[in-house]
Amino acid sequence: MQIKKILLLGILCACVIFTSAQNRLSSISGQIKTNDGNPLPGVTVKIHKTNYVTLTGPNGNFKLSNIPVGNYTVQVTAIGFKTQKKEIKVTDGEISTLSFSLSESSEQMETVNVIGRTANQEVNRQAFNVTSVDAKKLYNTTLDISGALDRVAGIRVRESGGVGSNFNLSLNGFSGNHVRYFIDGIPMDNFGSSFQINNIPINVADRIEVYKGVVPMWLGSDALGGAINIVTGDRYRNYIDASYSFGSFNTHRSVINAAVTSKNGLTVQLNAFQNYSDNDYKVNVEASDIWTGAYAPNALLKRFHDTYHNETLIANVGVVGKSYADKLLLGVTVGQNYKEIQTGARMVSVFGGWHRRGNILMPTLKYKKENLIKGLDVTINANYNLGNEQNIDTLNVRYDWYGTSKPNGSNGERARSLYKYKNNNGLATTMLNYKIDDHQSVALSNVFSTFNRKGSDELNPTNAEYERPKKTNKNVLGLGYNFDVKDRWSATVFGKYINQNNVNGTGNNRGTNNSGKMGYGSALSYFVNRNLQLKASYELTNRMPEAQEIFGDVENQDANPNLKPEQSDNFNLGTSYGFVINKDHNFSISANAIYRNATNFIYNRLNQNQAKLVADNRDGVRTIGGDAEIRYSYKNWLSVGTTLTYQNLKNLQKYERDLNTGELLPTISPVYLDQMPNIPYLYGNGDISVSLKNVGKGNNLTIGYNLLYVHAFWLYWPSRGGRGEDAAKMEIAQQFNHDLNLVYSLKKGRYNIGLEAKNLTNAALYDNFSLQKPGRAFYLNLRYFINTIHN
Repeated sequence: MQIKKILLLGILCACVIFTSAQNRLSSISGQIKTNDGNPLPGVTVKIHKTNYVTLTGPNGNFKLSNIPVGNYTVQVTAIGFKTQKKEIKVTDGEISTLSFSLSESSEQMETVNVIGRTANQEVNRQAFNVTSVDAKKLYNTTLDISGALDRVAGIRVRESGGVGSNFNLSLNGFSGNHVRYFIDGIPMDNFGSSFQINNIPINVADRIEVYKGVVPMWLGSDALGGAINIVTGDRYRNYIDASYSFGSFNTHRSVINAAVTSKNGLTVQLNAFQNYSDNDYKVNVEASDIWTGAYAPNALLKRFHDTYHNETLIANVGVVGKSYADKLLLGVTVGQNYKEIQTGARMVSVFGGWHRRGNILMPTLKYKKENLIKGLDVTINANYNLGNEQNIDTLNVRYDWYGTSKPNGSNGERARSLYKYKNNNGLATTMLNYKIDDHQSVALSNVFSTFNRKGSDELNPTNAEYERPKKTNKNVLGLGYNFDVKDRWSATVFGKYINQNNVNGTGNNRGTNNSGKMGYGSALSYFVNRNLQLKASYELTNRMPEAQEIFGDVENQDANPNLKPEQSDNFNLGTSYGFVINKDHNFSISANAIYRNATNFIYNRLNQNQAKLVADNRDGVRTIGGDAEIRYSYKNWLSVGTTLTYQNLKNLQKYERDLNTGELLPTISPVYLDQMPNIPYLYGNGDISVSLKNVGKGNNLTIGYNLLYVHAFWLYWPSRGGRGEDAAKMEIAQQFNHDLNLVYSLKKGRYNIGLEAKNLTNAALYDNFSLQKPGRAFYLNLRYFINTIHN
């Protein structure tokens, strides 16, 4: 499939469609005060029956930009004040002004009807321990989804190298399959390597929701440690948002998001993106000449076999705003990726030919209707991935870090292979929500997924392992009840039942395993006043072993069909508080405490011959920790923020098991009550940005800085780690990473130019032991945005 040609065709079509859409746009600005003349910050300003919404700043000022010519109703709402509406006529290319004086409401807080809060605010006000990231603020950067998440309190994203490298996201200490990923509420378990959070650009998302520990029932997940939901949003009826960036290590990224919607509701939506990088940055390695044996203990050499590229196109066609459907879309996601493999788990192992490929071909269905019958909202999604993955290791040589090779028998660089397999995955989700009255609602969700791996290797056609059926069917059924007194308090209770059936092998060797688990939870929220919120949540959660953990992947992970489901008691306590000093100084503070107690905890260990990983159960792991975020802003031009996370994961397995027999050993484990190894336990972020308005008429300049800090942590069990001179070999060292960015926006945000410097000090950074990340890098980002709406 010529995916590059399809991607190019999509971009050209979008450009043609929107050539005629470039109207001159206008803006509405003004100030909101109390009847006493005091400026009101945090007031919601919304244009009625549109997606245009904003909040007033510390001095009560607001601005709504990129508005087409027309007549509008502007509505302002604030807790404790009466709602006001005013009519306004927007003229071509002009700034229209409005002012409001709000009077206090005599009604009780619980009866105040606030409509028009931003989606991020609504998410953060939930009773769950959740953080919503406004992706729109990052559109003029080169970040991908994982890079944006790495700035969230409680999250640490660890990468093994540059663009397209393996990654592992940790959320309050839980990582890997313990954390589930969704896009618009749809599980991403079956999307394959061509569509992962470290190759999806930030421009694809409208916001990113991070649920810590306790996961809402409507996501229909068996997550143990939390969930991440990428919300693409409906954005605008007609728009185009295109960007291109290039920079160090021959890195190129491009994104185009577009939609066109007719007056009768027919819509076409397009998301397309690509990433490419040679990843040829320099690393400090212990190098030996493969022919002479000459040894260089600290050589500075370029990576020479680490190219990565991926291309993805997401297309949807359907209708919106119909009596039978708010949204009905048929679509397809197509994509491919190519990844050269430079090293193994340590940089002492170097390769020059080994690589892997993957693709995705996934038809999709999306349906949503609010008030299908009075009070009943229905959402249905379905997809089926027909893509495949391939591991290619055919060179019978051994490489050194100088890029030279030497014949090495007939076993390939690592294990001679052309193994190609299809993980054919299907998914169907249904969500029903019924509103009983203004305060009560009930919800029912069901998520069914199926996995069926089929593979072959023309270099090893007699390997019976490839012919064995590997099938999994999983169903997650959820039921929930919610009681909500708007802007005062809310309570949610829910239950989930998870059933999974695994099939492995044929005939006399056929094995089946069926298991079911019940989980439940609740979440409470209380607003002490309009500025102070308290939260508490609990869930008894279960996670079924994943197909790769059960069946292995033939290449890097052994099978373990005897894995048990894992379970955890997850508790959260949290608070958030915002206040203003002298009208110009805005503060917001949030803090969360967590407790996790997991049994049959699934983790990866080395197999018997130390060549592959194998998933296994650990009797217990307890996590106690917390995270906090503080933000400060001065007027509309200065913003400063910092986050800090601490987590202590203790091993509760008192007696180890014999790896051959599975029997408990009689002596107490030397690592009992040890901190879990190879997991960061103290890390944080800091950022500062300065926004300068009207640097040139209608043009804005933003300068930003970001700091990432990770404290040193043990690679192995602390009780078995080295001391003195050996200690450095047993830990991942303390990390400081400094990034700088500059964005110049012209014509009220239509044209944007961004410059970025990453790892400004050129520090040797390691997320994982021995695997060095890129040094100092520079990037240029160009972005164009336009939208129109039909009244």
